[in-house]
Parts: sequence; C-alpha cells; structure tokens
Amino acid sequence: MATDRTAQVVWQGDLLNGSGTIEAVTSGALPALDVSWPSRSEEPNGKTSPEELIAAAWASCFSMALSNGLATNGTPAERLESSATVTFQPGQGIIRGALRVRGTVPGLEAGAFRALAETAKANCPVSKALSGIPEVTLDAELAS
Repeated sequence: MATDRTAQVVWQGDLLNGSGTIEAVTSGALPALDVSWPSRSEEPNGKTSPEELIAAAWASCFSMALSNGLATNGTPAERLESSATVTFQPGQGIIRGALRVRGTVPGLEAGAFRALAETAKANCPVSKALSGIPEVTLDAELAS
C-alpha cells in the first residue's frame, strides 16, 4: 500500500533576504522549523535547510534498509549508528553525498558487513531518489 507524507512550508520575501518555516508535517513529529538561504549556503544559525532534512531522511532510510538486509542475512544488528552528509554548492545544487555507518553485528565479518551496507546504499528508496548526486561515498565498519 502506498503512503503519502506531506510537509507544509510558508515562505516570505525573496530568496536571499526572505525566510520560511516548515509549519507542519504529516506525522506531527517535527516542531516548526525555520529555513533560510543563509542556513543553506552559509552557516545554519539555528535554522535548517532542505539538505539537512534530506540528510536526516537518507540516514534513517539507509539504516532501515541495512537493518533489514542484516536480518535477512541471519545476522541482525544489535546497533547501527548511521549518518548522512549532503554537500550543497550554490549554483550547482547537491554535489556530494556521504553515508557513514558503524555497526554492532555479532557473528558477521567486516567484508560481509561492507557488502550489505553497499546493497542498502544502492537500494534504499531515498538513495534511489538521490541517484543524480554526482559523487556518493560509503564508510561502513563494524564497531570494535
């Protein structure tokens, strides 16, 4: 069954001097979040950016895909610590993405963990949506 998720944003002013607020999301899980051009292209100063939200979506989607792959492999994770970094270049858009994961997975060798992480990177729905990013890296290691 397909599901819809919606976010509502109110923007006031022009791009460089204006600002906006993410007013609501379907789940109600996020508070109102302020957005602005400087938070996107310079320093965040307490405001978010589309790229930061994309990074959050990507890290969580990747974690879900990897946890499923590990469980299907018969080696469920005890813990996964994932992060995603999205690099935005004004005038070009998103030019780089990086996923990083550290996993505690009893009974799994490092090479198998890396292979399952690569599969998750390639197949999670957010990765597929971001397939136009020119450079995407993955750093996947088992926790020691």
